[in-house]
Amino acid sequence: MRIGIYVYAVGSVAAGIADLVWGEFEPAHQPIQAWGDHIPGVTIFAYIVAIGLIAGGMALLWRRSTGFGGASLAVVYGIFVLFPLPRLYTAPHFLGHHPGVYIGVLVSVCQQVILFVAAVMAWTSAKGPLSPLTIKLASIVFGLCAVDFGVAHLIAVQMVVPMIPKWMPLGATFWVVLTGIAFVLAGLAMISGVFDVLAARLLALMLLVFSAFVLGPLMFSSPHNHISWGANAYNLAAVGAAWIVAECIAWVRALPQSQ
Repeated sequence: MRIGIYVYAVGSVAAGIADLVWGEFEPAHQPIQAWGDHIPGVTIFAYIVAIGLIAGGMALLWRRSTGFGGASLAVVYGIFVLFPLPRLYTAPHFLGHHPGVYIGVLVSVCQQVILFVAAVMAWTSAKGPLSPLTIKLASIVFGLCAVDFGVAHLIAVQMVVPMIPKWMPLGATFWVVLTGIAFVLAGLAMISGVFDVLAARLLALMLLVFSAFVLGPLMFSSPHNHISWGANAYNLAAVGAAWIVAECIAWVRALPQSQ
């Protein structure tokens, strides 16, 4: 689990540094603007949360402070889960009450839920071995989020297509549909417990590929854009979160053999 925690920690620290540099919450993955355009003290709040991301991530890099780091990041990512919630009301009001609208908003929520789950697992693991029930619940929650990511890809193919590099063979639509199906299958595997370890590891690998071919180049093409850096930091943390869940499931699978 330590490899996943290290990657998760580095992603969290990077997100905090980006927020400090820009002096704001990253609009795409930390959409506090969903609560209104003029929130008192939002800049100070952004600096405080950014410091929490950095401190929590740094603490995770040492075993003795894993509990503090996990608890700190659980608070921060728990706050981020709340940021897009108003859109469950406002988005359908403006765009209509279509399933795709709700699924799209839930993507923003689920993006932070998986990081929150990973933080809670890191926090509680510092107190002793995680229970099989805790790991199973984490796997189910992570799986439900992955299914939502996949469905969102599949119902909004043309919105995702511009993100795919033009040089990739077989066409952008193929890769959007393929990754959407992969998200759904990985999520169902984690929910059902069938090939769940493999699914979680492949999910982490797929997210890492996203960073290499889709998100990474954004830092060079748009170096002054907060979202370019924030998206890469978030995705790195998500890779770590998926790996943490994968290794925890693998540990549970090994228990009967070691007894």
